Amino acid sequence: MPFAHAGPVRPRQLAVGAARATRDWSRRPSGRTTLPAMFLLALVGAATAAGAVLVPAAVRKPEPVAVEATSAAPVFGVPQTAPAPGLTGAPVLPGPTGPPGGLGPSGTPLPGGVTTAPALPTGRPADALAGWAQRVSGTTDVPAVALQAYGYAELVLAQTHRSCQLSWTTLAAIGYVESRHGTTGGVTLLPSGLTSKEIRGDALDGQGGRSRILDTDQGQLDGDRVYDRAIGPMQFIPGTWQEIGADADNDGVKNPHDIDDAALAAGEYLCKGGRNMTIPGDWWGAILSYNDVRRYAQDVFTKADEYGRRSGT
Repeated sequence: MPFAHAGPVRPRQLAVGAARATRDWSRRPSGRTTLPAMFLLALVGAATAAGAVLVPAAVRKPEPVAVEATSAAPVFGVPQTAPAPGLTGAPVLPGPTGPPGGLGPSGTPLPGGVTTAPALPTGRPADALAGWAQRVSGTTDVPAVALQAYGYAELVLAQTHRSCQLSWTTLAAIGYVESRHGTTGGVTLLPSGLTSKEIRGDALDGQGGRSRILDTDQGQLDGDRVYDRAIGPMQFIPGTWQEIGADADNDGVKNPHDIDDAALAAGEYLCKGGRNMTIPGDWWGAILSYNDVRRYAQDVFTKADEYGRRSGT
């Protein structure tokens, strides 16, 4: 599968490239969406009242997520003081692209005069973000269904991991680099969040620069009883999914081939260990723990930056 996994880059090159990219970031509009507390509380409260399950199973131990994700150690040689992706200063609610419901930090009503959280729809909770996703999709070319998944994951994580401050733009960037938001190889993303067919990477057999990971799930998730394969739109390794898989759409199934479940699980993984994604060292460390390839981390950074600029957030 044509996923962006490249060879290692010299530490000095990484440091210089990261410093330049982060400096340039600080001079442009942020990709950070800060979501209003009132909307978060109302949405989560409504979901709870409806019997919705928002919080996935707890993470028991750190494991790699995507192909070649082998290190969760602190990242050296990247800037520790310049802004991380999605941060330009005081958090503000985006103008015409803000999610529905609630007030901005300054108390300013959101677009359209909406001042209260919308009623939670039955079924897929991410459908509450349909209007926001349609607007942002028009400027970013990210499928609206995928945007709903990324945005809803940010909403949930803002409640379950308050100090993490993970932006939807980071999740969207990972989704793009890993599988073009669940559309790689002619696959389509259905309105339900499922992919039209399962996305499976190459066997992790140690060949062609791939990691060597023997089967961990008896082929139940990836169809391979010899080696593991990265699966789904966020490209989880089966062993990692078994540890951190989530049910974000409340259908009773933790499905790595459902972008709702996969986006929330990816956010859980990035936020674990008390990371604060507005701190450069934590941001880079989280991405490299997802896939320990320097070129991969830079591609995610670049795409998150692009989504922030194009969405005007």
